[in-house]
Amino acid sequence: MQRPNILILYTDQQRWDGLGANGNPDIQTPHLDALAAESANFDHHFVQNPVCMPSRISFLTGRYPGALRITHMGVPVPEDLQTLPHMLGTAGYVSANIGKLHFLPHANRDHRSVHPDYGFDHLEVSDEPGTYEDAYRAWVRARCPEALDHISLGPPPTNLIWNQTMRVEDPVPHPQTWDRNSSLDAVPFAGPDDMTHTAFVAEQTIAYLQRSQQRAEPFLCIAGFYSPHNPWVAPQRFLDLYDRDSLSVPTFPPEWGKREDPQFAPDALRTARHGYYAMISEVDHHVGRILAELDRLDLAEDTIVVFTSDHGERLGEYHQWYKGYPGRDVVSRVPLLIRAPGRTVGHPVHNIVEAVDVVPTLLELAGLQIPPEVQGQSLVPCLGDLEAAPAKQDALMEMTGWRSLRTERWRYICHADGREVLWDLEAEFGEYRDVSGDPACQSALAEMRHRLLQRLIQSEQPLARTWTY
Repeated sequence: MQRPNILILYTDQQRWDGLGANGNPDIQTPHLDALAAESANFDHHFVQNPVCMPSRISFLTGRYPGALRITHMGVPVPEDLQTLPHMLGTAGYVSANIGKLHFLPHANRDHRSVHPDYGFDHLEVSDEPGTYEDAYRAWVRARCPEALDHISLGPPPTNLIWNQTMRVEDPVPHPQTWDRNSSLDAVPFAGPDDMTHTAFVAEQTIAYLQRSQQRAEPFLCIAGFYSPHNPWVAPQRFLDLYDRDSLSVPTFPPEWGKREDPQFAPDALRTARHGYYAMISEVDHHVGRILAELDRLDLAEDTIVVFTSDHGERLGEYHQWYKGYPGRDVVSRVPLLIRAPGRTVGHPVHNIVEAVDVVPTLLELAGLQIPPEVQGQSLVPCLGDLEAAPAKQDALMEMTGWRSLRTERWRYICHADGREVLWDLEAEFGEYRDVSGDPACQSALAEMRHRLLQRLIQSEQPLARTWTY
């Protein structure tokens, strides 16, 4: 059989409603909306960890973070771990990751060093825009060297500490003066529009697709966009798409609205949304370019396209920014679009699905066996006849010190010290109000506790035993 190509468009920190197709009237994503119209659009898709590194390796192995023993940031991914490119490579696929991969910690390594391949045949890794001497800065240096002094989004604080501790002089100029981890401002990109990290990922992905036309082997290509991760920086023309003052902001419950904090005032919430939406619109523009090139090369009919993200963004809801604990829907629920030629017509899928389900789905679509260590469930039945599609009852999230389970109605969290949280998602302001102590919710609390215990037992992966005893 002719195996399909696979193109994964993978953003960073894009919440589920960061698409017009998912019901957000403020955001402008025409190309992604068009892709959604041709795809199975999974509107209850949940990641297995609320931060980048554990979520990404879970996604690309089809295994839960607990099984991988990677449940927090800063753990280098073991080089012998079996990832999707390994699984496809045995069947003749060639594979590439362009842009963000984030299998290694950022701040305490030299990004000029050769990166472990993790099963990929082609790597152009750049985990953060312009911050380090890496594939992105090398690309800008070759294309537009005068832009080099304008592309860094600023050094992470931990990188500053590392450089000071190791007495390393940072070779990269950082022109920005804001605190990249606390600024809420929407900031215009200081360099040329076609020199952003998003443009780099798109250009090199397009170049890879063009080279793929000359090969007989099927390909896996992951376009790893950094956007819309904070700080919120985008070319001015994408900021100009929005009237900041007309953007919608969340409503807080009465007991939260009385808390006076200027960073959660309507003006601050709109400012953050302005930059966040502009970054998504920039991604949308370049996704349109990639998909147009796929059509031009006559590859679209032979290529599965997946669009998703590693986790979401709070955007000030719950009086919090960015990502992490406790993994509410704004962080754990992200877009998932799958367009499989000949298998899908555009339709929404309301089933609860998990990020670990994508790897077995792609393997089945490629006509390959699913390794026994893969823990996800293939979504192929959801691509066609929805009546036959099996439905999961819950989605599991695992992080160091706590576990969470999300069902259609409830989200339950259990901490290592025994503390519990229960949110009723059908109630007004559901994820703002913990009902674990409500007498009327004790049966639901007991059921969720039981479900979580079952899921943890089911996810156990004992080593294989030999036949003889």
